[in-house]
Amino acid sequence: MDNYINMSSKFFPLISKALNISEKQIASTVKLLEDGATIPFISRYRKEVTGALDEVQIASINDSLEKLKELDKRKATIISTIEEQGKLTSELKKRIEESWDSNVIEDIYLPFKPKRRTKAEIAREKGLEPLATFLLFQNNDSVGAKAKSFVKGDVKDIDEALKGAKDIIAEWVSEDEKARNNVRAVFRYEAIITSKVIKGKEEEGIKYKDYYDWSEPLKRCSSHRMLAIRRGEKEGFLKVSIEPNDANCLERLERQYIKGNNEASMLVLDALTDGYKRLLKPSIETEFASSSKETADAEAIRVFSQNLKQLLLSPPLGQKRVLAIDPGYRTGCKIVCLDAQGNLLHNETIYPHPPKEERSMAARKLTKLVEQYQIEAISIGNGTASRETENFVTSLRYDRNIQVFVVSEDGASIYSASKVAREEFPEYDVTVRGAVSIGRRLMDPLAELVKIDPKSIGVGQYQYDVNQALLKKSLDQTVENCVNQVGVNLNTASKHLLTYISGLGVSLAQNIVNYRAENGPFGSRKELLKVARMGNKAFEQCAGFLRIPNAKNPLDNSAVHPESYPIVEKMAKDLDCNVSELIKDRNLRSKIDINKYITSNVGLPTLQDILKELEKPGLDPRQSITVFEFDPTVRTIDDLHEGQILPGIVTNITNFGCFVDVGIKENGLVHVSQLADRFISDPTEIVSIHQHVKVKVIGVDKDRKRVQLSIKDAQ
Repeated sequence: MDNYINMSSKFFPLISKALNISEKQIASTVKLLEDGATIPFISRYRKEVTGALDEVQIASINDSLEKLKELDKRKATIISTIEEQGKLTSELKKRIEESWDSNVIEDIYLPFKPKRRTKAEIAREKGLEPLATFLLFQNNDSVGAKAKSFVKGDVKDIDEALKGAKDIIAEWVSEDEKARNNVRAVFRYEAIITSKVIKGKEEEGIKYKDYYDWSEPLKRCSSHRMLAIRRGEKEGFLKVSIEPNDANCLERLERQYIKGNNEASMLVLDALTDGYKRLLKPSIETEFASSSKETADAEAIRVFSQNLKQLLLSPPLGQKRVLAIDPGYRTGCKIVCLDAQGNLLHNETIYPHPPKEERSMAARKLTKLVEQYQIEAISIGNGTASRETENFVTSLRYDRNIQVFVVSEDGASIYSASKVAREEFPEYDVTVRGAVSIGRRLMDPLAELVKIDPKSIGVGQYQYDVNQALLKKSLDQTVENCVNQVGVNLNTASKHLLTYISGLGVSLAQNIVNYRAENGPFGSRKELLKVARMGNKAFEQCAGFLRIPNAKNPLDNSAVHPESYPIVEKMAKDLDCNVSELIKDRNLRSKIDINKYITSNVGLPTLQDILKELEKPGLDPRQSITVFEFDPTVRTIDDLHEGQILPGIVTNITNFGCFVDVGIKENGLVHVSQLADRFISDPTEIVSIHQHVKVKVIGVDKDRKRVQLSIKDAQ
């Protein structure tokens, strides 16, 4: 391991400069990662070692290290390729080894890169490279006489000789580092991105109408617009180009190459103009098309991950007995009754809406089920017939107080047809599984939503247009961080939920479920070591994130790691009490002098975390859930008019604003400019997923089914 750290240490100054994190912190973090520690474990239980880096910083260190390793491999390949050509000098090797800018490295490599048979290569084969060199010097010597000496073999005349020489110069220009950087500079500051509709596709591609004749400076093109036009291009409706100011580019190249005002200079000017238009400009345009798409991807993934985190950490109802309804008209409303652990007790279908409209029978069934299964809350999916079902449910009289919630059913149909759902409910069809998901996501959104592909739960935009590998990595990391931030009940968590716990994975998660089935509930965290293939390392990584309510040792239901139990026990002993008494008695805890417990391995960050946890062991960091009600007078877009103030729920956030459900089929858009009476660069400064807000209707386009809303004007 020390050898590995020594090998990686050359990257630490680069990462430190990029992330503004000290090299010492980076070295410590890398060692932990390479020792098999997970990001959630490091951020929660190794604060002294890393200097209290959070999970985002640790992930950034890991990502940066991976990228630098890949670049290092690329450099080794380039050096080897040039060496095989017999063209590697010590100066060239040093430049490659000391550079960590991929553009610079690829520019250095470009003249040596194996390529197809180009015009310049054909000219070289004809022996015209010396003529190209002669022209580049731009002396006053007779160009014609010099060119005539090359008319032999495959070169038929002076014009062919000069044309071949210019082809060579054009390639030299396109491969010259300084020339490429000159053109890059113009692209970077002045390039315009343009999209135009492909002729004959106007009707078919109507959803891209806004981009049929559109352009703006590339540096100001937002992520969502970039992804929209690139999707239109991919689908064959738009032609997209990135154009610099050609005159400025050519002026820079002329200053670099043109040294006089003679015949040779004019020929060089022709060559560099050809090289710019035919080779250099398209190459740099491709480079900027790729980099701008990568930037747009990164921003979209960031927003998606942020939204997913908010969704996963939505307030849970908790362990209550729930009746869940998947609403519908013709097929009826599928009902399931769940116990406090989310187990399915009963299912059936009622038909309170047209065409059957068996309202009285549906009412009797519903009230009977509430009484029979001691239901405490009702969860209604927000899809088709949701508002009508909510009105029907709230109009009934029950034998107890019942809270009614409308929950997002995005992804419920995906879950109901998944392998996970089939394993959970092999004897039930997709309609029952979907209703169960609607109920469980009220009880514990995190535990239920981890079973669904994040791309299917309605909080992203252009998720199928971004780099899928990077998206998956970011979303998986987000899910893992959220699950470990909350912690899970070791005795009730599903296999799928357990797989996201630090250090477990699919195999150990299944082994834990198997152990529970064979031996009953876990009595202590220590018992985890009896699970098949649960080694000390895996135990270290997972134990702090697994909770055991009502365990003999109260610390087993807290975020205090087992490795720190002796510290808490010593605190209790010093105060002449036991751990349970220490947790219950605030006065006892106030007497603890944490400085007495600092050691070479345990510092203030860990001790402060322990004391915080003792105050409220196992406290769920998520907020409390609240009931929400839409405006009863608004059912469809036809009920909207400008000036209305309505309650709404934020359903999605983008970098141009947020979408709000006001109780109709169409979600309304609150543009970023309508969020607050000040400049907002990031909508998450103002809103979060599933936040309850007041909005003002400022525009209704019934033909295009678009609703414009304002939050700032509704206050």
